[in-house]
Amino acid sequence: MDGTASKPTPKSPARKAAAAPATASRPALASVAPPARSATVDRATRETRISATVDLDGTGRSDIRTGIGFLDHMLDQLARHGLFDLTVRAEGDLHIDFHHTTEDVGITLGQAFAKALGDRRGIQRYGEAHVPMDEALSRVAVDISARPYLVWDVRFTRDKLGEMDTELFREWFHAFAQNAGLTLHVANLYGENNHHIVESCFKALARALRAATAIDSRRPDAVPSTKGTLGGSL
Repeated sequence: MDGTASKPTPKSPARKAAAAPATASRPALASVAPPARSATVDRATRETRISATVDLDGTGRSDIRTGIGFLDHMLDQLARHGLFDLTVRAEGDLHIDFHHTTEDVGITLGQAFAKALGDRRGIQRYGEAHVPMDEALSRVAVDISARPYLVWDVRFTRDKLGEMDTELFREWFHAFAQNAGLTLHVANLYGENNHHIVESCFKALARALRAATAIDSRRPDAVPSTKGTLGGSL
């Protein structure tokens, strides 16, 4: 012993790290995606072949090809102002007239809406809109009740818009309401231009459906009915 005190050897950084207590890793929380509210329906008869896809939580995109220019224009308004993504393809007996194609597009698109809505859980259920277009003003009120009914209070002063018979607009609204399960009231309050009248009806339908299909943040898991169900004759 030479009488010199030995100094403790400092721990290396690597040894300090090894001596540090291990921190338990926590598993990342899995994000739960809301259920998709979209659907595709195909319909084929001897008169028409229709395919319709709808996304209720879209951005207003549309890809519409029915063979009827004015109907394409109206369905584009439904998508754009309802913020629904719509794709519609139709082939029909247009050499006869536009009736079968117009009605069957309403049927198929209505069925796609009903399928996308599922059990209607969490929706607002009711929607209403007044939409002006220049001199015309139309009102649409909707109840997504699964009890279909149409009240149509719209009058035209012309037989055709472009090549489309104006009487076919009621046929489309009726077919759509019946197959989507809507109680639907459509009224043109006033107007002179037939194009403005019908376009304001489609835009009002879009806005009313946008409100009615929206999820209620206060009760997102509840069926909006005291019966606890929406469907059939209840």
